[in-house]
Amino acid sequence: MLALHGVSAGYGRSLVLYGVDLAVPTDGAVAVLGHNGAGKSTLLRVAAGLLRPTAGVVELDGEDVTRLAPHQRVARGLAYVPQGQQCFPHLTAGENLRLVADGRRDGAAATADALDLFPALRPLLRRRAGLLSGGQRQQLALARALIARPRLLMLDEPTEGIQPSVVTEIQDRIVGLTRQAGISVLLVEQHLGFALRVADHYHVLESGRVTSTGTGGVGAETAVRAALAV
Repeated sequence: MLALHGVSAGYGRSLVLYGVDLAVPTDGAVAVLGHNGAGKSTLLRVAAGLLRPTAGVVELDGEDVTRLAPHQRVARGLAYVPQGQQCFPHLTAGENLRLVADGRRDGAAATADALDLFPALRPLLRRRAGLLSGGQRQQLALARALIARPRLLMLDEPTEGIQPSVVTEIQDRIVGLTRQAGISVLLVEQHLGFALRVADHYHVLESGRVTSTGTGGVGAETAVRAALAV
Protein backbone atom coordinates (compact mmCIF):
# COMPACT_ATOMS: atom_id res chain seq x y z
CA MET A 1 0.00 0.00 0.00
CA LEU A 2 2.49 2.62 1.25
CA ALA A 3 6.25 2.24 1.08
CA LEU A 4 9.12 4.54 2.01
CA HIS A 5 12.48 3.61 0.51
CA GLY A 6 15.63 5.23 1.90
CA VAL A 7 13.81 8.40 2.89
CA SER A 8 15.78 11.26 4.39
CA ALA A 9 14.10 14.55 5.24
CA GLY A 10 14.38 17.59 7.45
CA TYR A 11 13.88 21.32 7.79
CA GLY A 12 16.35 23.70 6.21
CA ARG A 13 19.81 22.27 6.67
CA SER A 14 18.83 20.06 9.61
CA LEU A 15 18.03 16.46 8.73
CA VAL A 16 15.48 14.66 10.90
CA LEU A 17 15.08 11.35 9.03
CA TYR A 18 18.00 9.30 7.75
CA GLY A 19 17.43 6.61 5.14
CA VAL A 20 14.13 5.31 6.54
CA ASP A 21 12.60 2.17 5.02
CA LEU A 22 9.01 1.40 6.01
CA ALA A 23 6.03 -0.38 4.48
CA VAL A 24 2.31 -0.41 5.31
CA PRO A 25 0.55 -3.41 3.74
CA THR A 26 -2.95 -3.39 2.32
CA ASP A 27 -5.52 -4.05 5.06
CA GLY A 28 -2.84 -3.76 7.75
CA ALA A 29 -1.87 -1.43 10.58
CA VAL A 30 1.67 -0.26 11.33
CA ALA A 31 2.76 1.74 14.39
CA VAL A 32 5.76 4.06 14.49
CA LEU A 33 7.03 4.42 18.04
CA GLY A 34 9.73 6.52 19.62
CA HIS A 35 10.59 9.32 21.99
CA ASN A 36 9.72 12.95 21.34
CA GLY A 37 11.98 14.35 18.65
CA ALA A 38 12.68 10.98 17.05
CA GLY A 39 11.15 12.09 13.74
CA LYS A 40 7.78 10.35 13.88
CA SER A 41 5.62 13.31 12.88
CA THR A 42 8.14 14.28 10.20
CA LEU A 43 7.77 10.80 8.73
CA LEU A 44 3.99 11.27 8.48
CA ARG A 45 4.43 14.70 6.89
CA VAL A 46 6.66 13.16 4.23
CA ALA A 47 4.14 10.38 3.56
CA ALA A 48 1.33 12.94 3.31
CA GLY A 49 3.25 15.12 0.88
CA LEU A 50 3.54 18.07 3.25
CA LEU A 51 7.33 17.78 3.33
CA ARG A 52 9.52 16.86 0.35
CA PRO A 53 12.26 14.33 1.21
CA THR A 54 15.86 15.21 0.43
CA ALA A 55 16.49 11.61 -0.61
CA GLY A 56 14.51 8.44 -1.15
CA VAL A 57 11.16 7.50 -2.65
CA VAL A 58 7.56 7.41 -1.40
CA GLU A 59 5.27 4.92 -3.13
CA LEU A 60 1.51 4.35 -3.03
CA ASP A 61 0.36 1.08 -4.58
CA GLY A 62 3.74 0.76 -6.27
CA GLU A 63 3.53 4.23 -7.87
CA ASP A 64 6.19 6.82 -7.11
CA VAL A 65 4.31 9.74 -5.50
CA THR A 66 7.35 11.50 -4.04
CA ARG A 67 6.66 14.67 -6.03
CA LEU A 68 2.87 14.61 -5.81
CA ALA A 69 1.10 17.34 -3.81
CA PRO A 70 -0.98 16.43 -0.74
CA HIS A 71 -4.33 16.79 -2.58
CA GLN A 72 -3.10 14.42 -5.28
CA ARG A 73 -2.27 11.82 -2.64
CA VAL A 74 -5.69 12.35 -1.07
CA ALA A 75 -7.24 11.62 -4.46
CA ARG A 76 -5.33 8.33 -4.45
CA GLY A 77 -6.87 7.30 -1.13
CA LEU A 78 -4.67 8.79 1.59
CA ALA A 79 -6.08 10.60 4.65
CA TYR A 80 -4.00 12.30 7.34
CA VAL A 81 -5.20 13.24 10.84
CA PRO A 82 -2.51 15.45 12.41
CA GLN A 83 -1.74 15.74 16.10
CA GLY A 84 -3.95 17.87 18.32
CA GLN A 85 -7.63 17.07 17.59
CA GLN A 86 -7.64 19.36 14.57
CA CYS A 87 -10.94 21.06 13.77
CA PHE A 88 -12.40 24.44 12.80
CA PRO A 89 -13.40 25.65 16.29
CA HIS A 90 -15.82 28.39 15.22
CA LEU A 91 -17.84 25.99 13.03
CA THR A 92 -20.25 23.45 14.41
CA ALA A 93 -19.34 19.77 14.41
CA GLY A 94 -21.80 19.24 11.56
CA GLU A 95 -20.27 22.07 9.53
CA ASN A 96 -16.82 20.55 10.05
CA LEU A 97 -18.09 17.32 8.51
CA ARG A 98 -19.84 19.09 5.65
CA LEU A 99 -16.58 20.76 4.62
CA VAL A 100 -15.51 17.33 3.36
CA ALA A 101 -18.91 15.85 2.50
CA ASP A 102 -20.02 18.72 0.24
CA GLY A 103 -17.25 17.94 -2.20
CA ARG A 104 -18.33 14.33 -2.68
CA ARG A 105 -21.12 12.73 -4.65
CA ASP A 106 -21.71 10.27 -1.81
CA GLY A 107 -21.16 12.88 0.91
CA ALA A 108 -24.43 12.23 2.76
CA ALA A 109 -23.91 8.46 2.81
CA ALA A 110 -20.25 8.81 3.77
CA THR A 111 -21.19 11.15 6.63
CA ALA A 112 -23.83 8.71 7.87
CA ASP A 113 -21.27 5.90 7.81
CA ALA A 114 -18.75 8.00 9.75
CA LEU A 115 -21.37 8.90 12.36
CA ASP A 116 -22.29 5.24 12.69
CA LEU A 117 -18.69 4.64 13.76
CA PHE A 118 -18.78 7.57 16.20
CA PRO A 119 -22.43 7.83 17.30
CA ALA A 120 -21.53 10.07 20.25
CA LEU A 121 -21.13 12.87 17.70
CA ARG A 122 -24.75 12.80 16.54
CA PRO A 123 -26.21 14.88 19.42
CA LEU A 124 -23.27 17.30 19.09
CA LEU A 125 -23.60 18.23 15.42
CA ARG A 126 -25.01 21.71 16.20
CA ARG A 127 -22.40 22.46 18.86
CA ARG A 128 -19.39 24.57 17.99
CA ALA A 129 -16.36 22.32 17.62
CA GLY A 130 -14.30 24.54 19.89
CA LEU A 131 -16.65 23.71 22.76
CA LEU A 132 -16.21 19.95 22.42
CA SER A 133 -13.97 17.95 24.74
CA GLY A 134 -10.61 16.70 23.50
CA GLY A 135 -11.99 13.21 22.97
CA GLN A 136 -15.00 14.54 21.07
CA ARG A 137 -12.78 16.68 18.84
CA GLN A 138 -10.60 13.67 18.09
CA GLN A 139 -13.63 11.62 17.12
CA LEU A 140 -14.73 14.53 14.92
CA ALA A 141 -11.32 14.66 13.24
CA LEU A 142 -11.44 10.91 12.57
CA ALA A 143 -15.00 11.04 11.27
CA ARG A 144 -14.11 13.92 8.96
CA ALA A 145 -11.16 11.97 7.55
CA LEU A 146 -13.30 8.88 6.99
CA ILE A 147 -15.89 10.79 4.95
CA ALA A 148 -13.28 10.85 2.17
CA ARG A 149 -13.41 7.02 2.22
CA PRO A 150 -9.63 6.62 2.38
CA ARG A 151 -7.76 3.41 1.74
CA LEU A 152 -4.88 4.54 3.97
CA LEU A 153 -5.46 6.46 7.21
CA MET A 154 -2.47 8.13 8.88
CA LEU A 155 -2.87 9.17 12.52
CA ASP A 156 -0.50 11.30 14.59
CA GLU A 157 -0.90 10.77 18.36
CA PRO A 158 -4.68 10.10 18.31
CA THR A 159 -4.83 9.39 22.07
CA GLU A 160 -3.05 12.55 23.24
CA GLY A 161 -5.00 14.29 26.01
CA ILE A 162 -7.99 11.96 25.78
CA GLN A 163 -9.78 10.17 28.62
CA PRO A 164 -9.33 6.37 28.82
CA SER A 165 -12.91 5.47 27.85
CA VAL A 166 -12.59 7.42 24.58
CA VAL A 167 -9.14 5.90 23.94
CA THR A 168 -10.72 2.45 24.13
CA GLU A 169 -13.46 3.48 21.71
CA ILE A 170 -10.99 4.89 19.21
CA GLN A 171 -8.88 1.75 19.53
CA ASP A 172 -11.88 -0.45 18.74
CA ARG A 173 -12.81 1.70 15.74
CA ILE A 174 -9.31 1.57 14.27
CA VAL A 175 -9.13 -2.21 14.68
CA GLY A 176 -12.52 -2.47 13.00
CA LEU A 177 -11.38 -0.28 10.10
CA THR A 178 -8.42 -2.53 9.35
CA ARG A 179 -10.10 -5.90 9.92
CA GLN A 180 -13.59 -5.21 8.58
CA ALA A 181 -13.43 -2.17 6.31
CA GLY A 182 -10.07 -3.04 4.76
CA ILE A 183 -8.46 0.33 5.50
CA SER A 184 -4.71 0.42 6.05
CA VAL A 185 -3.45 2.46 9.01
CA LEU A 186 -0.13 4.15 9.75
CA LEU A 187 -0.08 5.24 13.38
CA VAL A 188 2.32 7.43 15.34
CA GLU A 189 1.68 7.01 19.04
CA GLN A 190 3.30 7.42 22.47
CA HIS A 191 0.75 5.19 24.24
CA LEU A 192 2.47 1.82 23.74
CA GLY A 193 -0.40 -0.35 24.91
CA PHE A 194 -2.82 1.34 22.52
CA ALA A 195 -0.39 1.26 19.59
CA LEU A 196 0.52 -2.40 19.97
CA ARG A 197 -3.09 -3.51 20.36
CA VAL A 198 -3.96 -1.70 17.13
CA ALA A 199 -0.89 -2.49 15.03
CA ASP A 200 0.07 -5.68 13.21
CA HIS A 201 3.68 -4.46 12.99
CA TYR A 202 5.74 -1.75 14.65
CA HIS A 203 8.88 0.27 13.91
CA VAL A 204 10.90 2.03 16.61
CA LEU A 205 12.38 5.32 15.44
CA GLU A 206 15.39 6.76 17.25
CA SER A 207 17.09 9.97 16.12
CA GLY A 208 15.55 9.64 12.68
CA ARG A 209 16.55 6.03 12.07
CA VAL A 210 14.57 2.79 12.37
CA THR A 211 16.34 0.84 15.09
CA SER A 212 13.87 -1.98 15.74
CA THR A 213 10.92 -3.66 14.05
CA GLY A 214 8.56 -6.40 15.08
CA THR A 215 5.07 -7.84 15.21
CA GLY A 216 2.38 -6.00 17.17
CA GLY A 217 0.25 -7.30 20.02
CA VAL A 218 0.40 -6.72 23.76
CA GLY A 219 3.19 -9.29 24.07
CA ALA A 220 5.49 -6.99 22.14
CA GLU A 221 5.46 -4.25 24.78
CA THR A 222 8.47 -5.60 26.69
CA ALA A 223 10.60 -5.71 23.54
CA VAL A 224 9.53 -2.20 22.54
CA ARG A 225 10.29 -0.78 25.99
CA ALA A 226 13.72 -2.37 25.84
CA ALA A 227 14.33 -0.85 22.40
CA LEU A 228 13.21 2.58 23.59
CA ALA A 229 15.51 2.40 26.63
CA VAL A 230 18.60 2.15 24.46
